[in-house]
Amino acid sequence: MNFVGNAFDEIAVDDTFGQTLTITEAHIVQACGLFGDFNPLHSNEAFAKRTRFGQRILHGPMTSAYMTASIGMFFYATAEAYLEHDCRFLSPVFAGDTLTVNWRIAELVPKPRHRGGIAVLAGSCRNQRDEVVAEADGKILLLDREAVSHPKGIR
Repeated sequence: MNFVGNAFDEIAVDDTFGQTLTITEAHIVQACGLFGDFNPLHSNEAFAKRTRFGQRILHGPMTSAYMTASIGMFFYATAEAYLEHDCRFLSPVFAGDTLTVNWRIAELVPKPRHRGGIAVLAGSCRNQRDEVVAEADGKILLLDREAVSHPKGIR
């Protein structure tokens, strides 16, 4: 891929980014195998129909992973490490829901020794009814553009 994402010295507090995805039946089934979590809330339609949800739900960690995917793409090839992630699940996600993730850069912490800094992020994930299904906070260590263009030891 030739795309290079945003560097630490190219972003500002209150910048936003995100993406949208429609969750399918395949996402729920794949998450069962990926996580090894076959709880009947995720894997048994007859069982799930008798719960307060009325149908199978997506695993919370899959919603969280989808939220972090937009971070990975926004900072493609400029991130050194995703340092922290705290996610709160507020509403169930079903097959057919369209999720929109929005991240806001809440704070920037320069780290000159690392040739960049830490972006502190605040995120939300909403469904097509504009209901918040998850909120998250994260921290990511980023390089400045010069450090991306000239990796350590290469000048």
